Amino acid sequence: MRVLATAGHVDHGKSALVRALTGMEPDRYAEERRRGLTLDLGFVWTRLDVLGDHLAFVDVPGHERFVPTMLAGVGPVPAVLFVVAADQGWQPQSGEHLAVLDALGVRHAVLAVTRSDLADPEPVRADAVARLADTSLGKVASVAVSAVTGTGLDELRTELARLAGELPAPDPDADVRLWLDRAFTVRGHGTVVTGTLGAGTLRVGDRLVTGDRPAVLRVRGLQSLHEDRAAVSGVARVAVNVHGPGDTGLRRGQVLLSPDRWRATEVLDARIDGEPVAELPRQVTLHLGTAAVPVTVRPLGTDTARLTLARPLPLRVGDRAVLRAPGGGRPPRGVTVLDVRPPRLTRRGAARARAAELAALTGHPDPAAELRRRGLIRRADLIAMGVPAPAEPVTGDWLADPAHWADLRDRLTAEVEWHACAHPLDPGLPTEAARHLLALPDRALVDALAGTSPRLRADQGRLFTADTSRPALPPAVDAVRRDLDRTPFRAPEAGRLAELGLDHRTLAAAVSAGALLRIADGIVLLPGADTEAAAVLRALPQPFTLSEARRALDTTRRVAVPLLEFLDAQGHTERVDGRRRRCRGGPGSGGGRESNPPARDPRAPRF
Repeated sequence: MRVLATAGHVDHGKSALVRALTGMEPDRYAEERRRGLTLDLGFVWTRLDVLGDHLAFVDVPGHERFVPTMLAGVGPVPAVLFVVAADQGWQPQSGEHLAVLDALGVRHAVLAVTRSDLADPEPVRADAVARLADTSLGKVASVAVSAVTGTGLDELRTELARLAGELPAPDPDADVRLWLDRAFTVRGHGTVVTGTLGAGTLRVGDRLVTGDRPAVLRVRGLQSLHEDRAAVSGVARVAVNVHGPGDTGLRRGQVLLSPDRWRATEVLDARIDGEPVAELPRQVTLHLGTAAVPVTVRPLGTDTARLTLARPLPLRVGDRAVLRAPGGGRPPRGVTVLDVRPPRLTRRGAARARAAELAALTGHPDPAAELRRRGLIRRADLIAMGVPAPAEPVTGDWLADPAHWADLRDRLTAEVEWHACAHPLDPGLPTEAARHLLALPDRALVDALAGTSPRLRADQGRLFTADTSRPALPPAVDAVRRDLDRTPFRAPEAGRLAELGLDHRTLAAAVSAGALLRIADGIVLLPGADTEAAAVLRALPQPFTLSEARRALDTTRRVAVPLLEFLDAQGHTERVDGRRRRCRGGPGSGGGRESNPPARDPRAPRF
């Protein structure tokens, strides 16, 4: 299917022409037919044998009061049938409709000079062709027709088929963005919405989201040209039966989207055609698809501005839209979206610097340049902006500009080296601290950076320089180790630690370096003392008491209590009752816990 919109001044015969071409009535309301005036969008179609496919028309109103409705009709459509009456010639709304098409950047059209049975069409044809040639439409084919006599209709069908054949083929795998032009309720089916599907494919059973709600809607049914379909690919006129939370609130101007493929934005930077941006009113309306959203304009450069939308829209780099001032007294202005995730302008001179940056942007996605500007970005976010991913992720879904990634690696290495010098007893920089130092959004990026640097190594959540083996521990640690060599389970008293000058920080460094084993706060033994203690206790008659364990280990109650709790936690020992323990896997243990251990007296002390 191909879809065209009509355009032209009121009462120039747009509806009569598409009625003659299709045999269908585009005016849906009795009031329209009674007054002979199109008030809303109409939808008709025909099959062109020479095209071998259907050609659908979105018939728009031509009256100046309905320009917003006209914009909703032509916004999602790639081509137009421009109509000028031979007996009236070029009129004000002919010019405004052409200005809208030019602002949207429409490049495909056929000119129909209607009512050629009432006046010589040639002067009007020549004038209209020249006017269209000065816009984005360029030089167009033209046909003089009469919807009353049928003159020129066959030639017009041929030109329309030729135009339809020249339209670029949309991508059936593209992300769906369906701008809604109608929404209504059908008894027994629920909510039905219609629109022009520009690209992508809709299928029965698909899940869709709206641009301003997180709720998911399910496609219960599809129709195209009044025929039930299991799937429809763009470009096509579609009617979609949807069901889900909030489906009754859908209306013209809203949009249905492929889930997780779009990012709605309320702020964008754009290039604006025509006169300098400074001459625009501060408050205007942005027309995109079928949406009409009030925006606030902040000029940045001569032809660039920051637009703040009254409600978020799903936009992508390169989208074309129209700005229209209140009252319609000013010509519409074309908009090219340059950035849908622009930086905040908070520092002095930021707006001027941003204007210089935008001057180099074209509106055509440049993946490498976009990644270079952002440094780091998730692949899904870049694609949602309308920019293809230029490289493979560095980790997870994260893309990184090569130069920025190399700079981050150098900075990380410098931070790790500085930390090692500043904290010789604890030379490992915690990974989370490194993330904060580099202002990175994800800890996985730190790990990936460390993995690419030959000067760094990661160990248990900390980063070390490659030549760092263990912290430079003071000689006092060796003194403690010599004490423990003589009496393995007599942890040094607080007075002895103070005498040696060992504080909590130094002990923690020794434990981190593997020189000591921390049993509890202020209780340290040699590494491996836990397994040695378990071997000693296993030689005792099972079960055993705290006193028996203390004597076997030749230690004090101060050490024995936390040591046994440590062994419990490590799985070497377990409690039998309130007073006794046994070694797991030892004699009398039954290979595990007793199925019915004696009940513990709650008044008994817990050691």
